[in-house]
Amino acid sequence: MTFQIRAPHLLLNLLLTSLVLTNSAQAGPTNPWNPAHSEKLQSVVDAAVQTTLQKFADKKLGTNELAVTLIDLRDSAKPVQASYCGGEQIYPASVIKLFYLVAAHRWMEDGKLQDTEELRRAMRDMIVESYNEATGLVLDSITGTTSGPELPAAELEQWYDKRNAVNRYFASLGYKNINANRKPWCEGPYGREKQSINLHKPNHRNWLTTDATARLLAEVVTHQSVSAQRCDEMMELLHRDPFPKTAGAEGQARGFTGKALSPGTKLWSKAGWTSETRHDAAYVELPSGQKFVLVTFTVNHANENDIIPSVAKAVIASFASEK
Repeated sequence: MTFQIRAPHLLLNLLLTSLVLTNSAQAGPTNPWNPAHSEKLQSVVDAAVQTTLQKFADKKLGTNELAVTLIDLRDSAKPVQASYCGGEQIYPASVIKLFYLVAAHRWMEDGKLQDTEELRRAMRDMIVESYNEATGLVLDSITGTTSGPELPAAELEQWYDKRNAVNRYFASLGYKNINANRKPWCEGPYGREKQSINLHKPNHRNWLTTDATARLLAEVVTHQSVSAQRCDEMMELLHRDPFPKTAGAEGQARGFTGKALSPGTKLWSKAGWTSETRHDAAYVELPSGQKFVLVTFTVNHANENDIIPSVAKAVIASFASEK
């Protein structure tokens, strides 16, 4: 598997464009997030990528098997950004759950989704434990859809239109090259889920870019994605202990970006992994005061646990060398 820009299905493309234009007022104003590109930060990203490519050359890590986006948030009012392959569409695995979390809070904030104890339980399990079943309930709740037996063609299109609610929302905010309308599966999909995949190829999987993922996480960190209170609630779910005292409690904390961190560092993150991919979206606060979002996606090297930490270590080293 290598990175490929996925041309959206014509019907979906027309549908999203039409609904974004007609419903943009309902979705709220276009988000002003637009961090400036920093050549200095670009040199940090480029050095981290080259260091990692060289380190894993014997593992045949290709230039098209790694994507990185870095956002410097030391001045949250004037963030700067740089990336490597940051606009490439990549299957995001469980990182997509961050988008569903934000959508759920947006819907609740707007009164379109009831805030219940069961929904909160599912949101927690979706982010903290990364349970796919919990994610299914959250996606069903925010889109008004359910999995189930096959549907007649007309009903399937209505179902698919509802399922694209998350896509329409993020498109209205200027997010590009993403697809957020699929449930993550352990086995499956079946029934209408499989029907929609067959009907709407090649847009048959979730897709994210590291640029889009970094933007969303940075917006949560800086209280721009929803209200400050809701952003803080999301940050609580994303908080990780990179130095767990309990054996076997590493998970998303130490198995990814957290593996590169030294004591005193704070971490908030959402990881994703499959047999093909290994990703992490992380917000890091270093003891020295640096604050940054670092999103690293890898493909074809899911069992290489040190690629993502290698990128993070190089970024941190570059920050440490600043005078």
